[in-house]
Amino acid sequence: MSEQRAEQRKRRIQLLGATAVLLTALAVIVHLNLGGAHRDTGRTGQPVIPDFATIRADAAEIRVTLADESYRLVNSVNGWTMDGTHGYPIRADRLAELATGLADLSWGEGRTRDPGKLNRLGLGDPRDGGTGALIEIADEDGKVTASIITGRKDDHLYARRPDETQAYQVNGDLPALYNQDAWLDLDIIDINPDAISAVRLYDSSGESLFLERTVGSSERSFRPGPPYQDFRLISRLAASTPALALTRFQPIGVKPASELTTKPVARHITQTHDGLEVDLSAFREPDGFFVTLHAIEAGQSAQRGSTINEKADGWAFQLSEYDWNDFTPAISSIVRPPAPPEPDSD
Repeated sequence: MSEQRAEQRKRRIQLLGATAVLLTALAVIVHLNLGGAHRDTGRTGQPVIPDFATIRADAAEIRVTLADESYRLVNSVNGWTMDGTHGYPIRADRLAELATGLADLSWGEGRTRDPGKLNRLGLGDPRDGGTGALIEIADEDGKVTASIITGRKDDHLYARRPDETQAYQVNGDLPALYNQDAWLDLDIIDINPDAISAVRLYDSSGESLFLERTVGSSERSFRPGPPYQDFRLISRLAASTPALALTRFQPIGVKPASELTTKPVARHITQTHDGLEVDLSAFREPDGFFVTLHAIEAGQSAQRGSTINEKADGWAFQLSEYDWNDFTPAISSIVRPPAPPEPDSD
């Protein structure tokens, strides 16, 4: 009898062991199915945005939503602009890169469908503070015709549909979507330092100075020109920094010149060896440091001057305070007036 009980106990132990193994296997399968397994969902190789050519042709705006900023690219009568910039144009190359990227984007391997893991792939919903970037394309009636959430991790691009938690690695590439100012066409001037021949400065106190150099001379060879030829430089760097400021022109923002509320505090006129002249006025505004500029066409530089004015006329460009200071130095920080003549000993 005792042997029969022992046999029954042994069988129960074996059954419990087999059950435990089965439950463990099922748990693993469920975890893989709901978690991070690579799987073919039937979309692999298919376009992320089907019929993109038609969607692109009907697009009236592109909305980009991030956790900490959002912006709209608007298809206006003057071409694509950014909403809120009073019609300032965006960079055609970035728009083309975005359009080409969206057209070529295709689904790759499926990743997680666990909502708690989406932020790890950069696919958290930005409307809820997540790490993803929501791209929406709308037609002229405001209807959203295509939308995806994209994100990056390491060297890989990921995407998902906003109404799904299923994440995918995707094939293709998209331009960086962070920093809306990077979309603005702020490449206004491209002048080599060797081209600068002279600069005329007017500071906030009403003092003025003319600095010049000869063709082929070094960047630090600017000297006071007539009628300031007897003034003494404090240092070569003090002269060359403002003289070459236009070659480092890098706006960080823009607004209509009509919205300027202050008077100019300085003027900076750059001249090139081939006859181009760029007249810049500086403003210390409540919302930042701004400049306006206008090119005067002359000789061989006429076409370049016209190109500058097409982009610059009517706009005020925001600079960092550091860059703005290069256009607005005090004359006393660059030169000293000549010493007065000594009285006659007679």
